[in-house]
Amino acid sequence: MPTRKPRCIASRLLLLGLGSLLACGAQAAPSFAWPDGRRAAVSLSYDDALDSQLDVAIPALDRHGFKGSFYIPLANATLATRLADWRAAARNGHELGNHTLFHQCSGSAPDRSWVEPQRDLDTTTAAQMRDQVLLANTMLTAIDGGTRRTLTLPCGESRARDGSYLQLVKGRFIGVKVSGGAVTPDMSTLDPDAVTVGAPMGLSGKQLIAMVEDAGRRGTMVNFTFHGIGGDYLTTSAQAHEELLDYLDNHRDRYQVDTFLNLMTYVRQQRSRAAAPGAAP
Repeated sequence: MPTRKPRCIASRLLLLGLGSLLACGAQAAPSFAWPDGRRAAVSLSYDDALDSQLDVAIPALDRHGFKGSFYIPLANATLATRLADWRAAARNGHELGNHTLFHQCSGSAPDRSWVEPQRDLDTTTAAQMRDQVLLANTMLTAIDGGTRRTLTLPCGESRARDGSYLQLVKGRFIGVKVSGGAVTPDMSTLDPDAVTVGAPMGLSGKQLIAMVEDAGRRGTMVNFTFHGIGGDYLTTSAQAHEELLDYLDNHRDRYQVDTFLNLMTYVRQQRSRAAAPGAAP
């Protein structure tokens, strides 16, 4: 009937309006403000100071103009044999991070036959680990001249023979990486002293990119911790690594790609501003 048409039209307009509001809500800006309106951040990190990182990963990063974070066990032979290369990487803006002196991991965990008895976290005290981690900071300063550091726990483990060594050293670092997953679920609950990371192995470029896009939808960050790139162990193929870098290069307006040190410095600065008296709610 004619008298019902206006009501029908009004109802449809109301539904369309609600749909538009819901659509806008789905595309709302993330609650955490990354620089220049970017949707998320990406940390490209590499553990254990491997030859393939110097030979494959760093040249790839340099071609794309990205800076990576390289976590170095100070006793690793590659540091001694290629010290000049690591110093050159640091001069070029790549981060050299703390990965302890001897890469102690729990020998009692599954598939840990490779853990040498003298480097078993299960038999090392928390105080001994504290001293080694702080000495590693001093040695890194002798290599690159830096004084601000981040730490990646070997195997993501902090439990020494008599307690957590992380509790004894975390105040010396801008950020600390632990195991638990590559994509940060929520920036509001992120603990800078326990940032979860993922260690990709054998993933395709498409799978790596999917993690980045997941962080973009959440408005958070994705923390990759690679090992071998096109070689060594726990390997990611050079092709998959290059596909990831290509994607990030083509989406610079969407993702903030930087060293873990710079990203966590930014996170801490944002939190300090938000907590300052008079800050907007």
